[in-house]
Amino acid sequence: MSAAIARYQSSELSRNSKVVFEAADLHAVEITRRDAAPLVLMSRREADARDALLQIAGQLITAMLGHEGDLATRLSQIYPWMLALSAADRAVCAQDLIDAARASFSTGQPHLALAEMLAWRETATATAAGLGSDPIEWLDEPRQVERP
Repeated sequence: MSAAIARYQSSELSRNSKVVFEAADLHAVEITRRDAAPLVLMSRREADARDALLQIAGQLITAMLGHEGDLATRLSQIYPWMLALSAADRAVCAQDLIDAARASFSTGQPHLALAEMLAWRETATATAAGLGSDPIEWLDEPRQVERP
């Protein structure tokens, strides 16, 4: 948890719960208690994002510790959707996922890794569907379109 986490006393939660709940909806908050360890209150969305990030971390660690093939090949065994990508794109995807996971852990922002994973999975899905395989037709000269 970051050093800038909002802290509230348990008595504040009782007296002014609306303020505490609004803060917890934005980010995790610490609830201090007189005779016990502090508690952390967060939204289900944030808890789910943290759980998903831990799942990704476990999968990335498993792939990195493997011995068969390169990282992209090992990740393709964990994430079969990567097989829809070209070999070059699988290598870029693997590095992007590692970089995003490192950024997520170092900043405490799970959405960085989750968004990168989703973006690559959607790219693989689009590639598998044949989108982007048609040649691009470039216009020789710029054309202006009149506004209605």
